[in-house]
Amino acid sequence: MLHAVIMAGGSGTRFWPVSRRDRPKQFLSLVDGRSLLRITFERIQPLVPPERIWVVTAGSTAELTRRELPELPADHVLAEPVGRDTAACAGFAAMAVLRDDPEAVCAVLPADHVIRDASRFRRAVEAGSSHVAREGGLLTFGVRPTRPETGFGYLRIGAEHGDLGEWTVHRLAEFVEKPDLDTARRYLAEGGYLWNSGMFVWSAAELLAEIRLQLPRLAEGLQRIAGEWGTARAAAVVDEVYPTLPRISVDYGVMEGAQLCWTIPVAFPWSDVGAWPALGELLDADAEGNATRGRVVALDCRDTVIVGDGTLVAASGVHDLVVVATPTAVLVVPAAEAQRVKDVVAAIEDRGWDDAL
Repeated sequence: MLHAVIMAGGSGTRFWPVSRRDRPKQFLSLVDGRSLLRITFERIQPLVPPERIWVVTAGSTAELTRRELPELPADHVLAEPVGRDTAACAGFAAMAVLRDDPEAVCAVLPADHVIRDASRFRRAVEAGSSHVAREGGLLTFGVRPTRPETGFGYLRIGAEHGDLGEWTVHRLAEFVEKPDLDTARRYLAEGGYLWNSGMFVWSAAELLAEIRLQLPRLAEGLQRIAGEWGTARAAAVVDEVYPTLPRISVDYGVMEGAQLCWTIPVAFPWSDVGAWPALGELLDADAEGNATRGRVVALDCRDTVIVGDGTLVAASGVHDLVVVATPTAVLVVPAAEAQRVKDVVAAIEDRGWDDAL
């Protein structure tokens, strides 16, 4: 049976100052009046019932997750004491799911994506899970690029393997790092590359088998946790072992070296909501390309994101900026430099101003 794993452990630093430690990005209502986590849950729920949905999140946001998703069984919220990147996250979830269902196939989904065509998304997940159940291997969804984007990693498509109705499945030839602009333009012109969506399908057992082969330290740690899972010592063992797990992504730590990897190219409207300028894609911009949220006055502005979170913001004669104001902090940054907000957060942390984080 298909299970869904929602990865909700990110800190969301690129969305500071609205995203904070006690309420990171995935819990914010940036679009549609619902949190990104809630949107992700509701997107997959018609295909997977709550009793087969799992959320991996930080220990500090576990109770917030349970309040946000009261339909979930309480023990399906898996709390990481520290973040160790997506290989540990995916392995931790696979370990828990496997105890419930030895035959489980898992759709693994980030909590902070916006996908406008939810029905088509579910059809893609259904096709991918059927393919993995039949053929084995690890599968990722690649989004057909619509622009020469430098903020995403890419997938290079391999040979076509078969027809899945409205989808085709290909062997995955290569993961490609985030390119510079000229390289991104070449990828778009050649047509053999996809944006790496970070969404996966695999059987829980096969993922753990690959982790044993490729990341033995991670496998050993997960085995120690599994040995105490469901006992009175489980939480203590997670707290002891998890910080020792290697920090590596599942893309590079597992999928790059896996014996059998697939990709399904998809073309539904998708955003990973990676930084403030992404709101320009999700909110209705005005005729001058300004995307605003909250109490905002924008006079003679152009191509600017302005957010007033509990604070009125007035801007005049500015362009290509991100301006975000909360009652306790204000951010102003060129839109082209918005990925560097994480550096701003690091600088605030260095100064010991934790009340702003």
